[in-house]
Amino acid sequence: MKTAEDIVKDKKTEIVSVSYDQTVQQVCQLMVDNKIGAILVKNEGSFVGIWTERDLLRNFTNPDFDPHTARIGDYMTTRLHSVSYDTPLHKIEEMFLGLFVRHLPVDKDGETIGMISIGDVLRASLLEKEQQFKELNEFVNWDYYENWKWGRKKGNKSA
Repeated sequence: MKTAEDIVKDKKTEIVSVSYDQTVQQVCQLMVDNKIGAILVKNEGSFVGIWTERDLLRNFTNPDFDPHTARIGDYMTTRLHSVSYDTPLHKIEEMFLGLFVRHLPVDKDGETIGMISIGDVLRASLLEKEQQFKELNEFVNWDYYENWKWGRKKGNKSA
């Protein structure tokens, strides 16, 4: 079964992060350039939060919110949930559902090695199910039944 680390490796992308003092406008542009919906926020070398498209939506209607001057550190989500690199796929699915989040950083040996989205996990889950289905189809097919002799010898009709 795939793990969080497998999903990170399948993505083949580096972690995109920003400093907590960058403006919302700068961060949004970086997210657009990298085609991502969430970005990790760093302060003094450590990840301290996450900024997502939903954070932008949540704050955009506030009349005092100006994305050109607002600092990401003032508007990011600071409760940062993460997943261990060796967490199996089905447990990650449960975490997304139970925590009501769409992105999880993946930690290994005290470091963040990547970030996975609910879309990444759904893709991995569907690919795994497809592989299992193929393996079952290869195992259980008509050739299997036609060649299964039930322990009988040719011409011997009694069992």
